[in-house]
Amino acid sequence: MTQAPERLEAPTAAPTPGELMSSRARLQLVLVLGFLIALGPLTIDMYLPSLPTITDDLQTTAAAVQLTLTGTLAGLALGQLLIGPVSDAVGRRAPLLAGVAVHILASVLCVIAPNLAVLGTLRVLQGLGAAAAAVVAMAIVRDLFTGFAAAKLLSRLMLVMGAAPILAPTLGGITLNWTSWRGVFVVLALFGVAILTVTALALPETLPVERRRNGGVGGTLRDYGRLFTDRTYLGLILVAGLAMAALFAYVSGSSFVFQDQYGLTQQQFGFVFGAGAVGLITATQLNVRLLRRWSPSQILISALAGGAVAGLVLLLFAATGFGGLIGVLVPLWVVLASAGLALPNAPALALSRHGEAAGTAAALLGAVQFGVGALAAPLVGVLGTGATGMAFVIAGGMLAANVVLLVVVRPWRLPVEAGEPAVAVAH
Repeated sequence: MTQAPERLEAPTAAPTPGELMSSRARLQLVLVLGFLIALGPLTIDMYLPSLPTITDDLQTTAAAVQLTLTGTLAGLALGQLLIGPVSDAVGRRAPLLAGVAVHILASVLCVIAPNLAVLGTLRVLQGLGAAAAAVVAMAIVRDLFTGFAAAKLLSRLMLVMGAAPILAPTLGGITLNWTSWRGVFVVLALFGVAILTVTALALPETLPVERRRNGGVGGTLRDYGRLFTDRTYLGLILVAGLAMAALFAYVSGSSFVFQDQYGLTQQQFGFVFGAGAVGLITATQLNVRLLRRWSPSQILISALAGGAVAGLVLLLFAATGFGGLIGVLVPLWVVLASAGLALPNAPALALSRHGEAAGTAAALLGAVQFGVGALAAPLVGVLGTGATGMAFVIAGGMLAANVVLLVVVRPWRLPVEAGEPAVAVAH
């Protein structure tokens, strides 16, 4: 039976904690959350220019080195599943600080990794540590905001997620000018120390004791069970995961495509990679303006459709060689811009459905995003290090996201009103 679409209605209850914050406090919150959100992308992206160098130095293959990226993504996925429920039970600060400390330790050990097996294991540990920053930041957003306010804040944080890929490969290339690839992990360790310090000093606890969930393992399993019964939530997080897979296909394959196939230097690759992130940044900030007129669901539908078309054009140009480097870059940048519109809205719609277990809901969201992304990286390696293999996975991810949106989420059932802060009606 067809059900009426869920609507966003103006809240009649007390304002959310985020709405009661002063402008200065909200700005401080955004900056701290931005540092936390940046940890994952920097951990993933900063060593990208050194992938060919690591391949030669450790006498291995490109596909094997790409598995270290997969290990990081797997650590991010698994870590969020574990840390999310813990943060719902004991609060946000303690798991966050412990996770960042683990990330720092793993980064230091990566500096002295003797072979690829050890490096890959430590990269998993790095991912586990970075997972604390990712899931707690998302849970804090849901602790303090909901509806359109959450979507707008996530758009601001996506600015950081866009800036981090701009800075990370460029910083990695600069680092490689005066040291080896091991120096990249020294920089990551120092960044972790800075994040730990800022978080300890400036981030308050956002989950009061009376809202914490202390059901133990059984309670955690029940929370996950409730999430798995929500078809719309599951569809939305899978949509976000598939869009993220398209991004990680680009992340894992781009250094080989642009440096080996098109002959760019490490520094040139850093700038080209960063230029693509400009489209992502622009789209995330455009999303804030678009939310004044259209709902998150309407923007999500349009963004995914545009991304699928651009992905198919990218695959055609990569396979035929039409347009050379420019023929690959232009549709690729359109895909990144489409992802920049989709990624803030899919999580905001998903998390708005489960405010009672924000940490667990954010954990499953993050695990799916990074887990599906982890599958994309080795798939690119199996298909080869050329532009066609990368384009195939990118296009496939965007097309699959559209299928899930239409078949599982059923976008006509999503919230349809726009233009005001709101909360989703209980499902």
